[in-house]
Amino acid sequence: MHYFDQKYLSELDHLFRINLVNSSSGFKSSNLIGTKSKDGISNVAVFSSVIHLGSNPPLMGFITRPTTVPRNTYKNIKETGCYTINHIYEDIIEDAHHSSAKYDASVSEFSVTNLQEAYDHACFAPFVKGAPVQLHMKFREEHPLKINGTILVIGEIMGLYVKKELLKEDGFIDLSEGKVSAINGLDAYTIPTLKKRLPYQRPKQMIKH
Repeated sequence: MHYFDQKYLSELDHLFRINLVNSSSGFKSSNLIGTKSKDGISNVAVFSSVIHLGSNPPLMGFITRPTTVPRNTYKNIKETGCYTINHIYEDIIEDAHHSSAKYDASVSEFSVTNLQEAYDHACFAPFVKGAPVQLHMKFREEHPLKINGTILVIGEIMGLYVKKELLKEDGFIDLSEGKVSAINGLDAYTIPTLKKRLPYQRPKQMIKH
């Protein structure tokens, strides 16, 4: 196996190091976060850092990079308090990835891709039409991370759309049936397949001799 100590990591080529460290965390969720500015300009951007934080209340978090440059998603969320999380699926991978391009705040990524906006009456921000799982989020908290300037943004699920065929009797969402993607590193997309579900685990009873 290759071994990279801290000194070696610090001396690596910049792009090589980014790819290496980003890939080392394993497969990550792939989502499009939809927002709209207070002036009514929609925005959608790909994120691989969405995480579940709790079910009661239902909370999701994501990491936004330092605000030393404009971050339209973060700015819109802070101004309106509303956003959506939409699962990326096989048919939209290329358009979803293009949303990572740095467009000016006056340009909607919906206008430069084939991604389509969808709305419901309760949410100001756009959903991504066709996404098999769509979450209406309300901003709750932010936690700046001093170590690298990133920000953990925490939101509460106000509404949840799930395609009927993905939802199982026990509440489980089978993402593989929706061909939902995962991200390996920065730019590699894969479509996972479900191998098996396992029951809740309890400690084994030890047999004394």
